[in-house]
Amino acid sequence: MKVTDIEFIKGFIRLTDDGFKQGWHERNGGNLTYRLKSEEVEQVKDHLTAYQPWVDIGAKVPRLAGEYFLVTGSGKFFRNVVLAPEENIAIIEIDASGENYRIRWGLCSGGRPTSELPSHLMNHEVKKEVTGGKHRVIYHCHPANVIALTFVLPLKDEIFTRELWEMATECPVVFPEGVGVVGWMVPGGRSIAVETSKLMKKYSVAIWAHHGMFCSGEDFDITFGLAHTVEKAAEILVKVLSMSKEKLQTITAQNFRDLAKDFHVELPEEFLYDR
Repeated sequence: MKVTDIEFIKGFIRLTDDGFKQGWHERNGGNLTYRLKSEEVEQVKDHLTAYQPWVDIGAKVPRLAGEYFLVTGSGKFFRNVVLAPEENIAIIEIDASGENYRIRWGLCSGGRPTSELPSHLMNHEVKKEVTGGKHRVIYHCHPANVIALTFVLPLKDEIFTRELWEMATECPVVFPEGVGVVGWMVPGGRSIAVETSKLMKKYSVAIWAHHGMFCSGEDFDITFGLAHTVEKAAEILVKVLSMSKEKLQTITAQNFRDLAKDFHVELPEEFLYDR
């Protein structure tokens, strides 16, 4: 069996293609990482090499020591992943200290993992801890409507959450913990990774002002579906704001409490403030 015929790699490739077709990945924008299960490492072990050098991650992630990740490459285009996976994605291994990685498969024409690898790994470490290991996917994309809202809404968690929740009844069911917001920062470095990882202790969605969205989930479908739902809500809000500054009617705080009861979700009261 070819390595690209293995199910988790097929799922990874599908997400990159779905994201590109949504228009969320201009040029080399965005990145995706997946933490392999032990049985998946076994599935690919015959395809792995061990001659690549260890490289400094740029962050310390000791709780990920010995883990394997499937990652997109730095400067690679999402639109090309489905066409030539081995040139655009890679499997990397984290060393015993959690400070270095090496490429074990992929990027066969050269290159390195996404430049935002520190952000991804620091957030994988957080989500592994707070979800008991259930979350395995970190997805960063550039959806236009979410980015547009960061220019007109206050960059506050409670405001972004409430505005997005009000746009579609399913929103508080899909992301009941809300969304976090990071003010503008230079992407790719340790500082934005630290700020995002703080939010990821509480949320599964972090919006990067004037840049994009960062999502975490258990698998590819859940994570892509989360990003898709947030962006669709943002699109509705952009249309509402373009028609009127005031809403004639909306979903109220009490409506959300009733919804939470029927759908068995917990909605933080901090987002259910009175208008």
